[in-house]
Amino acid sequence: MPSQKALIRRPGPRLADGLVTHVERTPVDPERALTQWEAYVAALREHGWETVEVGAADDCPDAVFVEDAVVMYRNVALITRPGAASRRGETAGVEEAVSRLGCSVNRVREPGTLDGGDVLKVGDTIYVGRGGRTNADGVAQLRAVFEPLGAKVVAVPVSKVLHLKSAVTALPEGTVVGYGPLVDAPSLFPRFLPVPEEAGAHVVLLGGGKLLMATSAPRTAELYSDLGLEPVLVDIGEFEKLEGCVTCLSVRLRELHS
Repeated sequence: MPSQKALIRRPGPRLADGLVTHVERTPVDPERALTQWEAYVAALREHGWETVEVGAADDCPDAVFVEDAVVMYRNVALITRPGAASRRGETAGVEEAVSRLGCSVNRVREPGTLDGGDVLKVGDTIYVGRGGRTNADGVAQLRAVFEPLGAKVVAVPVSKVLHLKSAVTALPEGTVVGYGPLVDAPSLFPRFLPVPEEAGAHVVLLGGGKLLMATSAPRTAELYSDLGLEPVLVDIGEFEKLEGCVTCLSVRLRELHS
């Protein structure tokens, strides 16, 4: 039977020291962040996802953004080589977790860099953002691992945000959604729907037309409701201060068999 699992990693003691690139640094409240993270995890569980907690990486302030450490396609894991050197200690615990779940494991090698937040899967198409944290060699290595499995890899430019999925994600039927001013090349997506708020561009597909998204995008939530979808709202304000969004905080594994 296929099972839905989600890798998560709790925020560590140095969370407030996390990297910021495209936003001004503002103080992060670690206690509030933990409360928000627990509510996010509870929302995943309430909608049928079994959560798998990755071991702590307390020396890595950004480790809670577990999505950046691995890219999944079917049951194959590509362990990334983050573009920020300070984040490379995050991958060992994630590799251990996916290995334990029975995934086939590959790794991005030097000189490639790849952050999981730069990878958006829409069916068998994998869009990969080529920008600040992911280089051309990283894109080539991702292509080499996943195209033989049937994926079509499309590289897209990213210059206005940290990661591709800071700018765009996709609705259940495949329409890519994004906040226009932050999307470099919307014409690269077959169907593109602009949304009115930056945080509205970030959705996690929970199944059954339900979308996990941030409370900071109420107008976009209304738009999705009008389209017959069901927004599930969570407050991740402390993580948004670190350029985090709902996608960054978990890795969804939909095609594992248990």
